[in-house]
Amino acid sequence: MKEDIIRLLLEVPQEGKDSQERLDKLKEEFTRLLRETQKEGIDQVIKALEKKGFFTAPASAGKHLNHRGGLLEHSMIVCCLALKIREQLASLDPEIGENVKKENVVIAALLHDFCKAITYKEAEKWRKDATNRWEKYMGYVADYSKLPFGHGEKSVVMLLMLGLKLDASELMAIRWHMGAWDLAFQSHEMKESIGTANSNYPLVTILQSADSMATHILEKRFEKKE
Repeated sequence: MKEDIIRLLLEVPQEGKDSQERLDKLKEEFTRLLRETQKEGIDQVIKALEKKGFFTAPASAGKHLNHRGGLLEHSMIVCCLALKIREQLASLDPEIGENVKKENVVIAALLHDFCKAITYKEAEKWRKDATNRWEKYMGYVADYSKLPFGHGEKSVVMLLMLGLKLDASELMAIRWHMGAWDLAFQSHEMKESIGTANSNYPLVTILQSADSMATHILEKRFEKKE
């Protein structure tokens, strides 16, 4: 990922023209990174990202980066962190660098939340203003009616339906990127599955770590300035 894009990515978003120019540059880098992988089916995925509104969707309905373009920002931050984690791990254990390729990280990180492109929609909401009075504002709500598979598995299914050729590590990383938060209640099989995925595929842990660090550390800077 280009250094100027990383700096741009960590800037607190502004309103208006500057904000749109920033998102356009992030989108350009996002698609460049995907095409660079030369993955079979990636062109269809990029077309679907545009059609489904991925680049303008929020990252959440009421938590991290819950604004226009938030999903693009989050995915890019996760990718940036995941690439750096891989690089540092590979410097300690070269075998990790051989087993986890840059293109694996890019695919898993940029597309781990692909399903969110069809999850959130704009809606009128209520909040209290500075004088403690209720006011209306436009926000987002979650709608899980489209392809109700869950979260990680939903992104995997959507990508496979588009013809993207994912390898086993990418499948596992996207499926389990939520970590234990995505476990079915008291499901022994799911607990065993996620443990096996973490043990067998380093990319799973790399993506889980990057996603958590993005949400709970780096993206907090945006919340403080809102």
